[in-house]
Amino acid sequence: MNIDLHCHTNLSDGTLLPQELVQLAIERKIDMLAITDHDNIDCHSEIIHPKEGMTIISGVEFSTTWRNTGIHIVGLNMDLTNSELLKGVAFQTKARAQRANLIDKKLHSLGFEGCLEGAKRFCGGQQVGRPHFAQYLVEIGAVSNIQQAFKRFLGAGKVGDIKQPWASLGEVISWIRDAGGVAVLAHPTKYNITRTKLCLLLEDFIDLGGEAMEVISGTQTISKTQSMARICQQHKLLASCGSDFHALGQPWAALGMMAQLPSYCKPVWSKWA
Repeated sequence: MNIDLHCHTNLSDGTLLPQELVQLAIERKIDMLAITDHDNIDCHSEIIHPKEGMTIISGVEFSTTWRNTGIHIVGLNMDLTNSELLKGVAFQTKARAQRANLIDKKLHSLGFEGCLEGAKRFCGGQQVGRPHFAQYLVEIGAVSNIQQAFKRFLGAGKVGDIKQPWASLGEVISWIRDAGGVAVLAHPTKYNITRTKLCLLLEDFIDLGGEAMEVISGTQTISKTQSMARICQQHKLLASCGSDFHALGQPWAALGMMAQLPSYCKPVWSKWA
């Protein structure tokens, strides 16, 4: 089966409309899809579900922190009408607005004017995220490309890496579980932490009710997949996989183009399939 349980539309920091993303998934013969926009579930009201050939499950990607490290938790197969989930989404939406204002102030202190208003031009009236600030910095010539914007100003540990507004890890997991969903640690290899710290993170994650981790996130080496699969087994977690697709032309995060999970992993979709 071709399964992609992590991708984004233009309602967060992706580029495709929700239905365009679904159409791309159909073209790539994806069997099961979860759209996991950052801290919002708006895309699900815009999706026209295919009549056959593909299952779409509900998804979201919440931002939070662990020991001052920013991490992301994906929620899968949730009741989108659940009141606690909706309260959580509202909280995170407010937190995103607060974060955007803080990023604007930080960049202003470096001499960059009008960053928030500039970033808003790139978000299509939706949530403002760091990629939109990055696009504005490219536009004004502060950096030559988006990657450089993150490397110099917006990436982990840089001036625009604001973590304060988010809900706690426990709160985020509770929102997902209250809505009947599964909490998944997203892209564990992207947090720039040691294997020892990742295992500590997973222990706290499990204690708070987390049930799964992404063993595969986009294009990655076989050795990295095997390492994540071993950690997943060691902690008795369910295994998930996703492209983390945002836009066409990014082969490292191409929708539905990841490797298969190792056969010895217990897939997260065994919870509902």
